[in-house]
Amino acid sequence: MRLLAYWDPEHGPGLGLLDADERVVHLSTDGLNWQLLKENGLADLRRAAELLAGTGGLPRSEVDPLPAVTPGKIVCIGLNYRDHLEEQHLPMPDRPMLFGKWSNALIPDGEPIVRPEGCEALDAEVELGVIIGRQARRVSAAEAMDHVAGYVVVNDVTARDWQGNKGALHPGARGDGQWLRAKGSDTFLPMGATFVTTDEIPDPGHLRLRSWWVRGSGPDAGREVLMQDGTTADMLFDIPAAIEFVSRAITLEPGDVLSTGTPSGVGVFRDPPIFLEPGDRARCEIDGIGSVENPIVDWSAAAH
Repeated sequence: MRLLAYWDPEHGPGLGLLDADERVVHLSTDGLNWQLLKENGLADLRRAAELLAGTGGLPRSEVDPLPAVTPGKIVCIGLNYRDHLEEQHLPMPDRPMLFGKWSNALIPDGEPIVRPEGCEALDAEVELGVIIGRQARRVSAAEAMDHVAGYVVVNDVTARDWQGNKGALHPGARGDGQWLRAKGSDTFLPMGATFVTTDEIPDPGHLRLRSWWVRGSGPDAGREVLMQDGTTADMLFDIPAAIEFVSRAITLEPGDVLSTGTPSGVGVFRDPPIFLEPGDRARCEIDGIGSVENPIVDWSAAAH
């Protein structure tokens, strides 16, 4: 199934079937999180989708998107693509490098990414988000995919100067020494509205990921610049290996998201480095799943 989370003016948060014609057929007002927590929740949605398929619905362009899920936890894997490590001249790690984000960072498709006060090096990273469907605690890699409900597109927004990347720092400046502010600030996790179940993606190990920036000013104003173009086949730790590693220490619950890393091409490691500016737009896309696109605004222009 391809499901879409959206705002229904009459009923609030809604969940719909996204059909081949990009029309949204309403399925539930409970939202995906509740369905994942229910026994046979996805099976119930699938039966409803089969009954309602072809019954009309609204064009996707006429509904306001919401994030596909509201995770209890967002566990992210850094440095998980070989070409991303190579562009930094870093050695290959022997285990996944983990960090976290929270719900304050979560925004839907179309909502502004706010460049915080004092940040001068904003960057974007397209990532495959893995949505957990069954509790995963100390599961093996062989069992891991039984705990996956589906996939979503996410953008791991990063303040590179706060993270401490040398290419983003002014002489004499230094980063925070850890990634909490750099990765976890408000609006730093745009998430697509489309949730695609595992049966639609039989091989998540060969998905194409791309990101584009649309420049809002300067000589490239209005031009769409391809930043990243990679494949999940380049992951060092694939989805089963990542779930096995994470679940040894962190119990993953239904609705949690595992963000699996990004390919090369991010702004900070270009020569010279480039960063997102107010007026720009960042779009992330994964073949077979969907996209998320958000404008950039400065903190001084954002609503308080």
